[in-house]
Amino acid sequence: MENREAAWNDSGAVQPAVYPPGLHNSFLFTVFNALSYQIVLGSPMILYAKALGASATVLGLIAGMMPLLVISQIPAANYIPRMGFKRFVLAGWGTRVMFIFGMAVVPLVSAFMSSRTQIVLLLLLLFGFNLSRGISSCAWLPWITALIPASMRGKYLATDAGMQNAASCVTFLVAAGCLVGEPRPWQFGVLFLFSAITGAISLFFLNHMPDAPVPEDARQASKGRVPWLAMATYDPFKRLLMAVVGYAVAYGGISTFTVTFLRVHGMSEGKILLVSSMAFIGGLSSLWLMAARFDRTGSKPVLTTCFIAWTFVLLGWLALSGGVMPITLWSVLLLQFLMGLLAALVQMSNTRLAMSVIPEMGRNHFFAIYSVTANLTLGVAPILWGLLLDAVGTKSHRWLGITWNNFSVFFGAVALCWAVSVIFARRLHEPAALSMEQLIRDVMNQTPLRFLVRLFPRG
Repeated sequence: MENREAAWNDSGAVQPAVYPPGLHNSFLFTVFNALSYQIVLGSPMILYAKALGASATVLGLIAGMMPLLVISQIPAANYIPRMGFKRFVLAGWGTRVMFIFGMAVVPLVSAFMSSRTQIVLLLLLLFGFNLSRGISSCAWLPWITALIPASMRGKYLATDAGMQNAASCVTFLVAAGCLVGEPRPWQFGVLFLFSAITGAISLFFLNHMPDAPVPEDARQASKGRVPWLAMATYDPFKRLLMAVVGYAVAYGGISTFTVTFLRVHGMSEGKILLVSSMAFIGGLSSLWLMAARFDRTGSKPVLTTCFIAWTFVLLGWLALSGGVMPITLWSVLLLQFLMGLLAALVQMSNTRLAMSVIPEMGRNHFFAIYSVTANLTLGVAPILWGLLLDAVGTKSHRWLGITWNNFSVFFGAVALCWAVSVIFARRLHEPAALSMEQLIRDVMNQTPLRFLVRLFPRG
């Protein structure tokens, strides 16, 4: 593959790495893709299922279905060399848009179809949607890794995350406007139709992205036996997988059950979506915070810092659900903002570190292992958390000044998982990364936060 790290001009000077022509279509694809999938895979779908009477276990299944079906990447990775990156992704994304059009019809049949039947039909359509997405997504990270120079991957991922979060915020504002008051079934149908149309538009920009040749070694590997075990036990990669599993156990179900918690405590669908949009403002802030320094600081200190911060965020939710603090609009907005910021930083850090530690030899299969491991855990976690919530049910007990109900038990257990994940983050292999202390010092000194630091005495 052509080396895009640097190019030589006629005078022998080294030119800085640049994005390949046409890559701006990737960002436009990200925008319309986020406008689409945030409705089908996010809070609007959870609220619709809740309106149909779905239990916490069913809600967990809906939240976990997308990551669970990423397991289809394992057999699908062998077919990437035959079709190429672009054709492979385009075929899967086009198929999944067809399933969204089917979902838009489900709310309109409520007049002659029971709620239970609608849930079953919805689960079938979500299965088809997530299966086609799971198969095609195995080509996405290898494709982007082949397109983006290594020295620009942090900048690209931060920009992409910023675009994604800005579009997601718009999506939730549109959804909140559509579901204002006591939403009727046709309002959910209109929202799902919006998702289908924006998904179809995203295909136009996906088709105009530059393609990248599949490396010859990947073509040869697809014809022979794949050493899955040897890949999974490659030490830097194994350490990354352990940190990803810890993150996925802790993160899986947070979005679903914070929405459910707010709904149970009387917040309307429209207000929940408005509050949830604050998470994407937080995600967008990650672009301002890290875009210019990601490639310099590395992923390890960001992950360590974020896992510690996540622990305190979940303790905040524990305080709200356990009656330690009152549930106010401002406390929920602050927690949502921090959740969005931390989620974006963790996702960028994991992806960038995977791009760094995965060797070019066998890249397609390495990324398949990475994605399947992360997403299987993300898929199983909300189902298990849902079972925990249903098992505790309406039981309640006061201890240590906290009311231990189903939600406070959930938030407390998740906080413990984040604390354990810090250990895995500290063991990551990234020699060129700064320490956590250096990262915090860099952020404090190079952003407007330095003005806050000056307000405090230095001893």
